[in-house]
Amino acid sequence: MNTSVNKKALALSVLGGLFLVGCSDDKPEKTPPIQIDKNPFPSTYQPMTSSPTLITNVTILDGVGGMIQSGSVLMSDGKIQAIGESIEAPEGATIIDGNGQWVTPGIIDVHSHLGVYATPDTASHSDGNEMTNPVTAQVWAEHSIWPQDAGFSRALAGGVTSMQILPGSANLVGGRAVTVKNVPNRVVQDMKFPGAPYGMKMACGENPKRVYGQKGGPGTRMGNVAGYRQAWADAQDYKQKWDRYYKDHEAGKDPNAPKRDLKLETLAGVLDGEIIVHMHCYRADDMGTMLDVMKEFDYQIGSFHHAVESYKIADKLAENNVCSSMWADWWGFKMEAYDGIKENIPMVHAAGACAIVHSDSDQGIQRLNQEAAKAWADGNRVGLNISQADAWQWLSANPAKSLGIFEQTGSLEVGKNADVVLWSADPFSTYAKAVNVYIDGALAYDRTDPQSWPVSDFELGQPGEGDSK
Repeated sequence: MNTSVNKKALALSVLGGLFLVGCSDDKPEKTPPIQIDKNPFPSTYQPMTSSPTLITNVTILDGVGGMIQSGSVLMSDGKIQAIGESIEAPEGATIIDGNGQWVTPGIIDVHSHLGVYATPDTASHSDGNEMTNPVTAQVWAEHSIWPQDAGFSRALAGGVTSMQILPGSANLVGGRAVTVKNVPNRVVQDMKFPGAPYGMKMACGENPKRVYGQKGGPGTRMGNVAGYRQAWADAQDYKQKWDRYYKDHEAGKDPNAPKRDLKLETLAGVLDGEIIVHMHCYRADDMGTMLDVMKEFDYQIGSFHHAVESYKIADKLAENNVCSSMWADWWGFKMEAYDGIKENIPMVHAAGACAIVHSDSDQGIQRLNQEAAKAWADGNRVGLNISQADAWQWLSANPAKSLGIFEQTGSLEVGKNADVVLWSADPFSTYAKAVNVYIDGALAYDRTDPQSWPVSDFELGQPGEGDSK
């Protein structure tokens, strides 16, 4: 036997086996990429039961500048089905003759703290400001909302069908805001407006200066701006790390995922265009600075809130597609609110910018139609000649646009959510009252039927001594 030949054959056999192993298709599986759930607290809102309803013989403000005398609105399946001067009612529909009454889209309040600063106003209900750091983008207002706040039903009686609930204004970045349908319920998820983008609350000027001036800063306006810029720079870096991680994974690599940071995650969501900034800002110069910061880091401010000096920079707001959410006549209660004028809202509107009437008040939210009426009258008094039909945009269409929900609500247009208010009279009158309020076509409030009004569990009180026997 030739042993050298046998050794060579064995060596070739081993090499062949190794070659076959090397060419095997059984490659180790790559770790799947981490996917972050961007909506971990989804809406569980379900519309109330509704039936086809035709409201006839009313004056209609459609929310986008149109006005119809002796008009009709048909609601069915939660949507506006028809609007015009003569509409036939489908079989079985409820018909309401609104002779002398008015119909508008439901009011949308872009600045509310209901639920996070709940009524009754006690320290235990004060959950709107996380005053532990100048930047608290990681906190979400919805995790503080107490649905038993009696303010929700009071706002409903004032014709408010949706609202954005924000954290307070103590911090440079206060956290996420949430948009809700005004249907008081057991948990906030049952109130959340389906598909509405999140907002993010920011604040400039005196508030963060006052809160953090004695806590190590920022204590000046220049410190505020440095704080915003550093937060955005950190968010850019965080976003780039995650973008690189997904790119490397797609290229066939098996990279380690960056560590999640909930604060930077929210800020990166703004940079990605998924979260809308709503910024507490009074002075024109502060707003101008924030427009510069917005451009530097390439994000979009949806609206400046309070904004008593917006009339000075209305052209800049229009150029940058930024809304201004304002009071009709609150001013002078601190230095940065000193230079307010009653014509602020109509002057912003007249400049072609997006003007909004907001409340920032559990009482003001009950009469936002009157707040809009004051601003409308003040504008016309100085010759701006704004129609009521145009002015109603301040309460419905423009708020909806700033919240990213105008495709669903904010105007009486076919196919949109039937969020509708029937008023006893001209809603720009002090004497007008909301008679019926519809949310998704369902009658959520009927002034003539007090037994049907939503009542908070808290308002029911406690049983008397003999009640439990």
